[in-house]
Amino acid sequence: MKALKFKLYAHKRNRYLKRSLNAAGVIYNHAIAIHKRYYRIWGQHLSCAKLQKHLAKLRKRNQFWQLVGSQAVQDICQRIEKGYQRFFKHHKKGARPPNFKKVKKYKSFTLKQAGYKFLGGNRLKIGKRVYQFWKSRPIEGIVKTLTIKRTPLGELFVSVVVDNKEEPTIKAETSRIAGFDFGLKTFLICSEGFKIESPQFLKQSLNKVRSASQQLSKKLKGSKGREKARKDLARQYEKVFNCRRDWFWKLAHQLTNRFDVLCFESLNLKGMQRLWGRKVSDLAFGEFLQILEWVALKKGKLVIYIDRWYPSSKTCYHCGHVLESLDLEVRRWRCPSCHLENDRDGNAALNIKRVGSSTLGVGDVRQAVPAISA
Repeated sequence: MKALKFKLYAHKRNRYLKRSLNAAGVIYNHAIAIHKRYYRIWGQHLSCAKLQKHLAKLRKRNQFWQLVGSQAVQDICQRIEKGYQRFFKHHKKGARPPNFKKVKKYKSFTLKQAGYKFLGGNRLKIGKRVYQFWKSRPIEGIVKTLTIKRTPLGELFVSVVVDNKEEPTIKAETSRIAGFDFGLKTFLICSEGFKIESPQFLKQSLNKVRSASQQLSKKLKGSKGREKARKDLARQYEKVFNCRRDWFWKLAHQLTNRFDVLCFESLNLKGMQRLWGRKVSDLAFGEFLQILEWVALKKGKLVIYIDRWYPSSKTCYHCGHVLESLDLEVRRWRCPSCHLENDRDGNAALNIKRVGSSTLGVGDVRQAVPAISA
């Protein structure tokens, strides 16, 4: 399975898709209200099947709701069900149940087997209307789902999930293994001795973001000037997002071209955000690892994660001595056993490489990759 994303041509007929997105938002909020009412009356969770059956009856009597396909309505119910199941499972960790959303900010709806048809070239039929999109790459494989997405700027994208049966095989091109340690001052420290600095795109654009936010706060609610200021602020954030993501893709290709096996330490991103806030959000470690995993899978390379509790910084790479404690402010320390001076981040990268490479002989490492804690 892989997802392909295409941008729709700007056209007047796109207003029909935006109306469908608004209708999907209304249906979503109505489904949330039904869930809350059902629990208040019966004290039980409303099943997804009952909700789908009820909404199907309401949809037949509501012409506005019919702008959204029946399968899209079923997908909305499934999204809500997934949100509640996540809440039931992780509510002790701070997870919250699904809640109401602003209709104009509702982002997407998904069509599965019906409701769309590719007409060849860059033409796509959704419902009774034909739309054009920027076909930047061929669509190969069996199309499973099609999702219409709306950005804060009002632009529309088509996301297509295809079933590509070709599975890449592991190709040993360089036969090189590297360990990487994340840092706040330095984005990546490699066991091979080089460091990669993060451009920190949000920090670079922070003055423009603050200025746009201040202009938005001065505008009258509901006015055209406020909508213009809102789009200006959204445009600044989108520029930061696009620059960061472009840099991540280029870096992922550089690392996978240079190494066959890349070893990282599992991260508790939520805990890091509580400690360092915007700094961690700007570095976006989790987003980079997702992109790296995709590029590595495509090229037949391996991404290995070691246990987050392994003392990579406190363990001397040369003799294996483990310190009892090591403050975060200490960047270099001397081993009391072998008396060698270690750089904190460089020593951690070497230990990550050693522990990660020790798992290569145990089955298929790709199947043993744990999820990143978000």
